[in-house]
Parts: sequence; C-alpha cells; structure tokens
Amino acid sequence: MSLAGGLVRLFTTIAGLRCYLEQERFRPPANAVTPIAASPQFNSPRLPQSIGFVPTMGALHAGHLSLIQKARQENDRVIVSIFVNPLQFAPNEDFQQYPRTLEQDQQLCQQAGVDAIFAPTAIELYGDQASGSGTSGDRVTQVIPPAAMIAGLCGRFRPGHFQGVATVVAKLFNIVQPDRAYFGQKDAQQLAVLRRMVADLNLPIDVIGCAIVREANGLALSSRNQYLSDAARSQASVLYRSLCRAQAVLRQGKTLREDLIEGVKAELSIVPAIKPQYIELVHPDTMAPIEQLDDVGLLAIAAHIDATRLIDNTLLRNRKPILAIDGPAGAGKSTVVRQVAQQLGLLYLDTGAMYRAVTWLVLHSGIAIEDTAAIAELVSRCAIELDSELDSKDDSESVEVWINGHHITQAIRSLEVTAQVSAIAAQPAVRKELMKRQQSYGRRGGVVMDGRDIGTHVFPDAELKIFLTASVQERARRRMQDLLAQGQESVTLAELEQAISDRDYKDSTRAFAPLGKAEDAIELQTDSLSANEVTAKIVQFYQQKLADLNRVPL
Repeated sequence: MSLAGGLVRLFTTIAGLRCYLEQERFRPPANAVTPIAASPQFNSPRLPQSIGFVPTMGALHAGHLSLIQKARQENDRVIVSIFVNPLQFAPNEDFQQYPRTLEQDQQLCQQAGVDAIFAPTAIELYGDQASGSGTSGDRVTQVIPPAAMIAGLCGRFRPGHFQGVATVVAKLFNIVQPDRAYFGQKDAQQLAVLRRMVADLNLPIDVIGCAIVREANGLALSSRNQYLSDAARSQASVLYRSLCRAQAVLRQGKTLREDLIEGVKAELSIVPAIKPQYIELVHPDTMAPIEQLDDVGLLAIAAHIDATRLIDNTLLRNRKPILAIDGPAGAGKSTVVRQVAQQLGLLYLDTGAMYRAVTWLVLHSGIAIEDTAAIAELVSRCAIELDSELDSKDDSESVEVWINGHHITQAIRSLEVTAQVSAIAAQPAVRKELMKRQQSYGRRGGVVMDGRDIGTHVFPDAELKIFLTASVQERARRRMQDLLAQGQESVTLAELEQAISDRDYKDSTRAFAPLGKAEDAIELQTDSLSANEVTAKIVQFYQQKLADLNRVPL
C-alpha cells in the first residue's frame, strides 16, 4: 500500500491526473499528524498538500527508487511519471528498443509508497503530431535551452535531445504542478538544463538533484544497463574507477584540465572494450568548459561498450569542506559555531542572524506577520550585511548585523524578535530569498553555517553535517541564563519551555524546509556537554573528514 493509505493510482490521461490532484491537494495524508490540542494557535486554515514529482522513462531501478524515497520523505504526495519521450531520441537511437516494463514499474512504485503514476501515450502528451522518435519536434511547441549549455557533452552528440527533455519536463511540470521535482545526478547536464529552465521561466518548483546510485562494482545504475552482458557490466565498472583516478590526481595538487582528464584516460585504457565518446571538465551549473579547477567542477564521461552508450560523472572540489550545523532553537549552535570557525579557520555565516534581521525589519515596517506578499516584497529588496569582529576580551569573533544601513546586532536578540522569527522564517518566500544569499556566501567552501535546514536544503551536498540537539528543559535553562546575563526582562522557566516547545513544533512542521536531521548528519546530544566539549568533538569530526577526503579509493 502507498503511504497515502491506498493502492497506487495509475492515470494515462491528463484529465484524469488533474482531477485526482485537485481532489488530493487539500486532503491530508492518512499518516498526517493532528496539531496538539494544547496549542490552538496552530489550528490555522488547512494548507495544500505538498507534491513531490519524479519524472522517469520507466524500467525503474534502485536509482529511481532513491529519488522516490527522497520525494516520499519530503512531501505529502508523490507522483511518478513513466513516459518514453520520443522527442528526445534521434532517429538512429534506441527509442523502439528502450525497455518498457510498466507492470513491474507499478509494483515497485506500490512498494515505494507512490500515490499515483502518470503513464500517458505520446499522442496524449503531444496530440496527433506525435508519430515516433525524432519526428514530432518540428510540429509541436518546444522549449529551447540556452545554446551554450547544450553545445558540449551529450548535447554535441545528441542534437535535439535536450530540447526534447526540456519540452517534455515543462509539459509534465505544467500538468502535475509539483512543489519539488527529483532528478539523478548521473544525468548532470540534464539536471543543470532543467534547473536553468525553471529559473528562466520563473516556475515555482524546486529541482532537487540526488546522488548517483551505483552497483557494488561502482557502475552507475541506468535502465540501459539491461543491455549489458555480464562481462560488459564488469568491464563498464572502469568508468567509475577512472573518475576516482581523477579524484586522486586532484589530491596530488594537480588542478589543470589536461592533468585530470589524462588520469581518466590512463585508467580507461586498461579496458580496451570501452570506447570513450567524450571526457570533459565543466562548471556544474553552466556546463562551460573549465581549464583549471578553482573551486568545483564536473568531470563527465560518455563511452560505448559494445552497442550500449553509458554516462557517468563526479564532482571535483578544490576547496575546504562546507560544515553545516543544524538543530532546534537553544541547542547551543550559535555559541559552538563561532568557536569551531575560529579553531578551524573557517568563515562563519550566521544564518539565524539573517532571519532575525528580516524579522526585525518586518516588525519595524508595520507589516502584519500574516501579510506574506508584503513580506516577500520586503525581503527581496532588503540589503543585509554581516561582518565579523574580533572581541578584544577573549579573542573570539562576533557577528555584527546591518539591514538597510541600520545596525541591529543587539536589537535582533530581543524577546519581540525571538517570538516572531520562526513565523517569518517559515514563509517560503523568505527562506528561498535568504537561501540564495547563503548559498552565494558558501559556494567557495571553507564556511561553517548553522540553522534549521542548512544540511537538508541550503547545502545538501555539504561535506560534513552535524545535528545538535538538547532536551527542552536544558534549552530553557540556557535561555534563562542568557536573558539574565543580558539584563533583559526575565520570564519563568515554564514559560520558556512552552515557548521552545511551540517553536520546535512550528519549525518541524512548516511546509517549506522544515527542521530535520539530514540522513548523513552526525547527531550530538548536548545536555551533558559543555560548549567547549561540543566544539572539540566537531573539530575532530571535521579533521577526520579532511583526512577521508584525501583518501580516494581506487
């Protein structure tokens, strides 16, 4: 049974799927948590259910299922499309032979908790103009990606392919209207093109890239692996080994394109049956060629073995790792993160101060907390400045905060701001705007950030993720000490505990980027630990991560 409480639904028409989605969008899932009766302030009007979407061409495997699993974790409803798109196949490609296993795919979707499958025919999607591979492109309206993004890599050898991909995905997005869509990193050029399409067309959809899933020998999972014999499957594992070789070359301090690619070629040459089509180093967002790796690059391969074409890639990072520290309010993040940054020589970005600054601005602009449109306008135009200053008393760094020229470092810690910051931070427009700014700060690495969703949403590819937590009672005690030290009006411990519990609920149940522990995060329970002890543990984890990154398996 699906997690929505019934059998997975199969739709083959646009009308049927749209009707289903209209019915389901405001129907709570069977496993939905009812707000606690003791907190009537949470009994707001019912919000639409979030939709996660996984577009596929069927022949599902563990790679697809990993996308579905992530979509299931992050959304109320999960829709999977199964459609072998003729528009993205050239006449000499394998459109007719591409594996079609709908019955088996349905069973896998059922087991994975998918709510509905959309499996249209080409005529349903493209109308009467659809008549086979490579023949409908000049008869239907198409989405054309930027030429520079599709001139290289697969685009050079598959003319029209990415126009077909962008067109069908745009149509599917318009039909499903998901909140989030999930794609595998194996098709890295496709992922970059679709992210650019969503940005350029201002589509309100988060495109989520998910890690490559590999067989035991390192071969990236692909529906086309079904074409391979056992011997060819074993030989094809050299693709991954060649990418690991490039990682090893990078760890030797070699960052030039030719050195990295030469390492790949040397490994591939061990298996003569592999015929490389291209080996390229490009920027992962723009697909522009890179001559020297300054921070991050995508090393991508396409190769033939027998008649089967396979692709693979890896991200090469020539930077210090990103450290993401998440956890609930009052878990000690802000104290610890400053000490960690100082000891490791990392840039500290106080993301909490950014949300508090916006909250202060909203309160002082006279805008109602519920006026999300006015707040979206405000945050899109505001200028936030963060500056680290050295405290002469203890040589620690503190963060000074300005917004629109106003120095508000102390003001953002007031009880008024504290009481409202969670409500402001929960608004999707606020989070999306500040997320872009945070990602811009951290792109070059060597940064430590703390918040509620740094490891899950802001930097899901951070090399090290820590989740700090503590009991409500301990967090209330710490907050009481902070208030007394600041000379602010005191409240009772019971009131602080209730406020913290309420904030935990808001943070963990908000529709966009809720508080949560990333799957690959290390959890630290801090009730019995001092700030110095927590800092020491995190520094140790970071140093171990650096050592691990310098050991690339071959």
